[in-house]
Amino acid sequence: MTAVDLHVSPLGRVEGDLDLRVTIQDGVVTSAWTEASMFRGFEIILKGKDPQAGLIVTPRICGICGGSHLYKSAYALDVAWGTEMPENATLVRNIAQATETLQSIPKYFYALFAIDLVNKNYAGSPLYEEAVRRFAPYVGEHYQKGVILSNKPVEIYAIFGGQWPHSSFMVPGGVMCAPTLSDVTRSLSILEYWKNEWLEKIWLGCSVDRWLENQTWEDVLAWVDENESQYNSDCGFFIRFCQEVGLDRYGTGVGSYLATGTYFDPSLYAHPTIEARNAALINRSGIYAGGEFFEFDQARVREDVAHSFYEGATPRHPFEGETKPIDPADGKKQDKYSWAKSPRYDVPGKGYVPLEVGPLARRVVAGAPGAAGHQDYDPLFVNVLAAIGPSIMVRQLARMHEAPKYYKWAKEWLGRLDLRESFYRKPVELPDGRGFGGTEAARGALCDWIVLKDGKIENYQVITPTAWNIGPRDGAGVLGPMETAMIGAPIVDPTDPVELGHVARSFDSCLVCTVHAYDGKSGKELSQFVVNGLV
Repeated sequence: MTAVDLHVSPLGRVEGDLDLRVTIQDGVVTSAWTEASMFRGFEIILKGKDPQAGLIVTPRICGICGGSHLYKSAYALDVAWGTEMPENATLVRNIAQATETLQSIPKYFYALFAIDLVNKNYAGSPLYEEAVRRFAPYVGEHYQKGVILSNKPVEIYAIFGGQWPHSSFMVPGGVMCAPTLSDVTRSLSILEYWKNEWLEKIWLGCSVDRWLENQTWEDVLAWVDENESQYNSDCGFFIRFCQEVGLDRYGTGVGSYLATGTYFDPSLYAHPTIEARNAALINRSGIYAGGEFFEFDQARVREDVAHSFYEGATPRHPFEGETKPIDPADGKKQDKYSWAKSPRYDVPGKGYVPLEVGPLARRVVAGAPGAAGHQDYDPLFVNVLAAIGPSIMVRQLARMHEAPKYYKWAKEWLGRLDLRESFYRKPVELPDGRGFGGTEAARGALCDWIVLKDGKIENYQVITPTAWNIGPRDGAGVLGPMETAMIGAPIVDPTDPVELGHVARSFDSCLVCTVHAYDGKSGKELSQFVVNGLV
């Protein structure tokens, strides 16, 4: 039997640095280590600053989902200061969050994920030439259209927010904008253009309403074969290609999921509090673990640093969280190997466990029973998990499934704006308090915890979706979600392990990463390379 250690870089195609090291036995990954290799320290930057500094600083954490960072940081302060939110402000925040995610969906699919489908390893597939025609980077017919048209939804964000990315127009008590009827009409026009020219014409080959009729995996398969337009749509082709080359058979992960939820019913969240949050959500929060659903409770979150380059090893709730970096050279002597912390959740009856976040987690939680009338209930992906289980294909399909849903919601919210009413109510700036704000960025659960003392930030902790997914082992030695998802991946060519790229990119981690291959017996480095050549 042949054992090989493989260290991969760059694996992602976004920002940041992530190293992946895997052990391969007989052509299959048997263990993995995800190593975030860059320290950023935003929590340290914010300590001692004005309470509203988070509105400026946290959107700079990411150039792709900065609006999501603004959204949750504003709600964290709303909770800490006990603000009152006008209905218009809640609707505009929902619209901005949704349109940022809508631009991310096609951009991610074509520019980051689908280009791996033209890897030379698939040249023997009868669908390969068609994949190249559609998805080849820069020259693929649908690559070009998908990337260009992905920019349209954030034009709507910029109409309300003044700019995108890095807007700071969401503030405690509302939003800093005064949209006109022309702004709303223009936004609706942009949204319809994006839907007509990409979502229905290229991705679905049908109306959004027809796609959303699918309730089971059998429904989806029948949808593919229903007519030529759907069969030859990018969605139909993607499903067929994944089944042809096996992307429906690995990348499983931990099989347990967390969604902190996003988008609020304005009438139910006029006074943001931690206690009222779950019931006010439209895109619901929740946990799915061991085949059971649980209500999300931020008090059950912990960050473990046993294998992270920070002082200590005691898991802490973010309100009491610490970010005290140590020299990685010293950390490695303590078996620490990553700058990422390891978020864990105390699932009732199961203890602290790693949970996957992201579109698949959101779609699974949407299938939980007991949704209120204003909340999303969508059983499709609970059925998909039961029918075929999680995989690279399923994780990616869940992401694309959100495009028609969010399009419909954004259109509805635009139609509900009352331009005669207020968009902001000035809050009382309390010197002391605690606040929690959360949302669902395109990549998954994104949350802030803020502690105020004497009018300054005493503590500020951010847990990103990438941290949930790529965090290292915890103090009990339990692997993180992406580490677990790598196990079982077949490696056809160790000098071009596109399979590892598929798994990593199915999580859409906000980091890029490095690759070295080592012989498991001699320890000799075999190669160092770039996966697929595009960063």
